[in-house]
Amino acid sequence: MSMTAFTESFLLTPKPTTRVTDNVRAFHHHGRCISSSPCSASPKDDIEQEGQRRRRQAGQRSTRDYKTEGGALFPDSPTSNTRIWSSSSLQGSSTDTSETTRALVGDDAAYFSLSDQKLQEWIYFTIATGSVLAFVAWFWFLPFGLHGGDAFLQLIQTNMIGSTDPATTSFAMLCIFAVAHSGLAGLRTYAEPVVGPRAWRVLFALVSLPLALSCISYFVNHAHEGVQLWQLVDPAGDPSVATAWHAALWMVNFISFLFLYPSSFNLLEIAAIQTPQLHLWETGIIRITRHPQAVGQLLWCLAHTAWLGTSTAVATSSVLIAHHVFATYHGDRRLAYRHGADFDYIKSKTSIFPFQAIWEGRQELPVDYWKEFVRGPYLVVVAGTIGAYLAHPYMQAGAALLHW
Repeated sequence: MSMTAFTESFLLTPKPTTRVTDNVRAFHHHGRCISSSPCSASPKDDIEQEGQRRRRQAGQRSTRDYKTEGGALFPDSPTSNTRIWSSSSLQGSSTDTSETTRALVGDDAAYFSLSDQKLQEWIYFTIATGSVLAFVAWFWFLPFGLHGGDAFLQLIQTNMIGSTDPATTSFAMLCIFAVAHSGLAGLRTYAEPVVGPRAWRVLFALVSLPLALSCISYFVNHAHEGVQLWQLVDPAGDPSVATAWHAALWMVNFISFLFLYPSSFNLLEIAAIQTPQLHLWETGIIRITRHPQAVGQLLWCLAHTAWLGTSTAVATSSVLIAHHVFATYHGDRRLAYRHGADFDYIKSKTSIFPFQAIWEGRQELPVDYWKEFVRGPYLVVVAGTIGAYLAHPYMQAGAALLHW
């Protein structure tokens, strides 16, 4: 994975003349400065107090240990969520950092540094991911396997809904996936201390992956079936109209993938090569919406449903949207439980509805905010989204092999 360009550098020790200005509301939020004027304490004092506060919370949050070193806050883990950050550091600028430097309370979304990567971890990732996918394929899909997927589909159509209608089937399949996926996510807080984060992640994947792939495969096979509720483009009409609609909806779909939740980029944690963390993200897409996955899913559903116009597409999108609306509450609840006051601060300056916190003045975008997106993971997302579109015929051919 070549994600070397545009990585961010970090200010580990602030300049002696730096002042933490009144726009650094993190310090005010935690009760260290209560007036609207700039904090009178020096940056070193502010950072040391922040380290002390975090150490007091360490036992409650059961996360990482922190230490102060030379006036800067250094996490013991390279993936820590507390850094001294400056937007000007992206350029190596010598601009006065009094207005740009602040402490991140949450994690820096989509951060990637090639120098932090270990070849051994990516070898383990390849082996682990390949092994899990091979097992899922054998257990769930392959003709010479155990046919778990066929049994799952038969259970739904024969025992649950008593119908082979594609809209009803897709609706039921996604309901089961939503309950399993969110249910296991909710149990994570209680299960990880018992079995460990890595073991729980593997269990989570072994349950979620087959169900998700079943839903995707079934939808790909039957998206054009069911009742045709509307026809966005008249097949006998002007071809330029169809081209214009297709281009517009394709762009909406493309944008939807830029709203991926930042945890999706942590492939080594997803595969449990690194210890999985419940991250509290603060930068990047989180500045626009605290729940980008929900926004992206809504855009994807609107684009596909508008183009297809079938009852199967409507049923599928209704469950996906409802699941992600619930996830906005469910995700906030889990983050609040894990991160406490830090999440309260992030919540106070972000919003669920895109751009709401910005126009209300609770979120102030850095001048070079765009650089938080010109990073390796987003380059992969762009390439992957275009590649997935071009691969649609192959996806349809592969799904058809299941004979669902």
